[in-house]
Amino acid sequence: MDTVARFAELVGRPDPPLDRAALALAAGADADLDTGRWLRELDRLAEGVTSLDALVDRLFVQEGFAGNVGDYHDPRNSLLHHVLERRLGIPITLAVVTIEVGRRAGIALEGVGMPGHFLVRAIDSQVLLDVFHGGVELDDAAAEALFRTASGAGPEVPFGPHLLATAATPSILLRMLENLRLVYRARRRPDDLEWVVRMRLALPGAGLPDLLELAGALGDQARWIDGARVLEEQLPEAPPERAELLRTAARALRARLN
Repeated sequence: MDTVARFAELVGRPDPPLDRAALALAAGADADLDTGRWLRELDRLAEGVTSLDALVDRLFVQEGFAGNVGDYHDPRNSLLHHVLERRLGIPITLAVVTIEVGRRAGIALEGVGMPGHFLVRAIDSQVLLDVFHGGVELDDAAAEALFRTASGAGPEVPFGPHLLATAATPSILLRMLENLRLVYRARRRPDDLEWVVRMRLALPGAGLPDLLELAGALGDQARWIDGARVLEEQLPEAPPERAELLRTAARALRARLN
């Protein structure tokens, strides 16, 4: 089973485990990734942790996890095994580490998909943590200030609980993939963009733009026939307008063979 198929099988379960799913995602960039090694590292990080304060101290003081402010768009920041190895990440991957180490220590945490900046919340106490900045605790005013800085939203945009919704595992994985998609697009790495979009298609909510981007990534690897076939396979079930878009894009890819 290749890495995309393994990821699709895992996220197709009713309640996919976040740690294994995030590592399955990362395997797209490293097919030889040793999942067991990194699960054991999460186990090790949880040893002796008995409280939320102790968890924050373990990860961000003793172990030195930090936000990668020097190269935020390094793709390794979105790949869990690299985050565990380098102790550097972006808000969402540092949140995955924090949630999973907390779960092992019996501390119930959840991801919070605030626009612009992912957070962690302690379920029992409703404490919000900014794990990109050392696990600092945020009150309402600090959370709003962070939201406005990260998103660029002005005072006309209301801030409240609707922007602090719990992010389930599929939402976390989707956000991680979207981060990677932007990075690989910008760096013109169509081979990496391919596996990212294929994994995106395994999650709910994928649509025509994702199919077109996958076909384009294949075309950028000079795999024009493969790209055309990806689109043409959708034709039997496509409504007329969508079918015409698919045919046009497929013809454009096949034309590049001439």
